[in-house]
Amino acid sequence: MRRVDEVPDKELLARHAQGDPHAFAELVHRHRDRMWAVALRTLGDPEEAADALQDACLSAFRAAGRFRGDAAVTTWLHRIVVNACLDRIRRKSVRPATPMGDDATFDAVAPKMPDPTDAHGVSLDVRTALEQLPFEQRAALVLVDMMGYSVDDAAEVMEVPPGTIKSRCARGRARLAPLLTHHRNRRDSKNVGGVEGGGMPK
Repeated sequence: MRRVDEVPDKELLARHAQGDPHAFAELVHRHRDRMWAVALRTLGDPEEAADALQDACLSAFRAAGRFRGDAAVTTWLHRIVVNACLDRIRRKSVRPATPMGDDATFDAVAPKMPDPTDAHGVSLDVRTALEQLPFEQRAALVLVDMMGYSVDDAAEVMEVPPGTIKSRCARGRARLAPLLTHHRNRRDSKNVGGVEGGGMPK
């Protein structure tokens, strides 16, 4: 039998459902960083994100036997994380607090992904602005603009049609634009005559 670190994700879930004591730990080890990034960028607060991630891992642990295999395991896991974040927001009935915690931790969780919040000052402003969006728009923007999901894959995660993701992203970007105008104008001044100009990150 192959070692757990050589087994594909779907087989790991199946092994876990059959009682393998090491399979789920390996699955979490593989995907924890991106699950953490989704939770942190969606909720904004490291403590809330940590609690949501713990809730999501517990839900995934219990639900593994019901995994149908019609989506990638990463999509299934991120769907559980997004739902855990939504549950925490619903229970609190308020948006997360403004303090955002350790920027080094935030930026390190998905260092290879395209991210409009690389610069320290922009990072704080974008995350503060994201908190002002409705959850559905915020989650769509996190998945598409910050985590690099395609519209179709984000639609799978959130279990809505692709057109809904496009609409949520468009509305979210429109609401973010006036909140981040000062960053756009600063880029305009540095890119006069440039090809890209200083538009909002896509």
